[in-house]
Amino acid sequence: MPPPADIVKVAIEWPGAFPKLMEIDQKKPLSAIIKEVSDGWNLPNPETFALQNADSTNFYITEKNRNNIKNGSILRLTTSAAQMAQQLHERIQSSSMDMKLDALKDLANSSRDITFAQEFINLDGISLLTQMVESGTDFGDLLSFTLTAFVELMDHGIVSWDTFSVAFIKKIASYVCKSAMDVAVLQRSLAILESMVLNSQDLYQKVAQEITIGQLIPHLQGTDQDIQTYTIAVINALFLKAPEEKRQFDEDNVNILDCPLTEMAHILAQKQLRSIILSNVIRSNKPINDEMAHQLYVLQVLTFNLLEDRMMTKMDPQDQAQRDIIFELRRIAFDVECESNNSGSIEKRKSMYTRDYKKLGFINHVNPAVDFTQIPPGMLALDNMLYFARHHQDAYIRIVLENSSREDKHECPFGRSSIELTKMLCEILKVGELPSENCHDFHPMFFTHDRSFEEFFCICIQLLNKTWKEMRATSEDFNKVMQVVKEQITRALTIKPNSLDQFKSRLQNLSYTEILKLRQSERMNQEDFQSRPILELREKIQPEIMELIKQQRLNRLCEGTCFRKISSRRRQDKFWYCRLSPNHKVLHYGDLEESPQGEVPHDSLQEKLPVADIKAVVTGKDCPHMKEKGALKQNKEVLELAFSVLYESDEYLNFIAPDKHEYCVWTDGLNALLGKEMTSEFTRSDMDTLLNMEMKLRLLDLENIQIPEVPPPIPKEPSNYDFVYDCN
Repeated sequence: MPPPADIVKVAIEWPGAFPKLMEIDQKKPLSAIIKEVSDGWNLPNPETFALQNADSTNFYITEKNRNNIKNGSILRLTTSAAQMAQQLHERIQSSSMDMKLDALKDLANSSRDITFAQEFINLDGISLLTQMVESGTDFGDLLSFTLTAFVELMDHGIVSWDTFSVAFIKKIASYVCKSAMDVAVLQRSLAILESMVLNSQDLYQKVAQEITIGQLIPHLQGTDQDIQTYTIAVINALFLKAPEEKRQFDEDNVNILDCPLTEMAHILAQKQLRSIILSNVIRSNKPINDEMAHQLYVLQVLTFNLLEDRMMTKMDPQDQAQRDIIFELRRIAFDVECESNNSGSIEKRKSMYTRDYKKLGFINHVNPAVDFTQIPPGMLALDNMLYFARHHQDAYIRIVLENSSREDKHECPFGRSSIELTKMLCEILKVGELPSENCHDFHPMFFTHDRSFEEFFCICIQLLNKTWKEMRATSEDFNKVMQVVKEQITRALTIKPNSLDQFKSRLQNLSYTEILKLRQSERMNQEDFQSRPILELREKIQPEIMELIKQQRLNRLCEGTCFRKISSRRRQDKFWYCRLSPNHKVLHYGDLEESPQGEVPHDSLQEKLPVADIKAVVTGKDCPHMKEKGALKQNKEVLELAFSVLYESDEYLNFIAPDKHEYCVWTDGLNALLGKEMTSEFTRSDMDTLLNMEMKLRLLDLENIQIPEVPPPIPKEPSNYDFVYDCN
């Protein structure tokens, strides 16, 4: 007869005594269980004790989390959280430096537990730590552990960031500004500044008055990638919080970061931030880790988002300054000066302008300003055209004159093409969208030029003109040409070119003919299997393939995945691991100190969840952790990667997958465990791929073509290259 569901069998440790094996009744109050354990070891004052997980976390067991105790768990009887907080509160004020250091180490470790953190904060512990920092008497390891404890305590979201004094902010900023500072102190200080900026507009203003780009740049020029990552994170945070409204700005008298968004971007360019990141981070000898890739992606997104204002600004046809830009395009293209009002009749000048505007490829030949009233791309398209005309003048003149000399139906309209291309590039680069929490998709080539978007446009407009000629397109084919150009650009971007020249070279290889070949190849793979006998055979072997996919998903769950813990306060380097047991009956999971290099063994994962206890798997908005308040709720990308395992009555295990592939693997695998259908997009894709491969193999078998069991050996490199092939 199985034991009752409310009874769990555990081992409980106490220093200097043999562990006790006992059964815990989850219906009994926790205080009664602690008293029973204390009495067993003849320990007085059971109210001063508590139970703790005897693993790397050392988290306290409370009435809220006691349901996480599973059969076979190892617990520890220890000092209660309130007692521990009181002791550490006294010890960190010790006059002995050694005792104080040991206490701060213990505090930094214990502060990860929200139960302890709450008790320590109730003793006004945060204020004590800030006073210790403000006093400036601690340094080295003492200061490092003080800041570590502060960061851990604040990460629980119990205390508002708005409560800190200017003196504390100045002290933290001073650690960042010093040229020689302990690495651990510098890292914690940067993390604190990032959180301050992200969590309070008032603190943003105060931090901005203390920190300048010039003081952050030396940290990017170092060799410690963690410091570089935190530095870029601070810059990104300041970028995100910079006010968008226009204000008067005096470069000589105002702090560099206390300025509107566009002016901040201008100063970032002046300080050569891009080139420093390129040479010291992107092109350094060290591989870029995920967190650095994420911060570079965020910086890339925020930089491109500066274009949103121009992208959403309509041209005012009555604005003379804006009209002068169009006159400049005409002047450069046709090498003409703007005629004075007295030269020729008004009708003659209008006719001349109309003719030239037609050659420039505008839709409205009479008043081309009207073409730029469409948003997006608004004035951004005109900015790109002017940049191309001024900085790539020969290419600009060649394209305009080349098309103006063609027959009307075969000319590639430069104006219309530029407007549509600018709109397309904004869509590809997602200009105006907020950065995703989990994306690492940065492009090195956009860090190689101060005007990378404009240069990107210049390459692509020349590609468009080349593709137009290769397709022998007419005005009716305009949308078809744009589709081909979009495919060329997106295919070229997938290889992540290191420079704009590499991007250009890749586009040279993706001619219209090559795109047709790629499309034909992809189409043939689909069309070959549409006959009725083939469709019937596919349907017959589909269950076999689905079982194969199911086994693959379950095998992946057995290997396990490292998941990042993400809070609404800031991105954190905290991880946990989950994997399925080989017999597919138990999910093992537990917290990790750092991202693992390979699989994590089952015995190091303390928590267990029997598959039989799982009631359902929910995704997206239905997940409990997506219903909670916070920034995650509004983040579309995080929402798409969230899923939860519901078990017992109201318990749940929450996940945020590292990427879409892992999300599909886990949701498919969990649904397979529950006997439900696997419905993810990756399952459909894998089904098509495996079915097509199986069909090809069976068709080859019908032709009596022998398929070897093992791949053929790789030919050896010839020792002598001095040979001639005899064609006879």
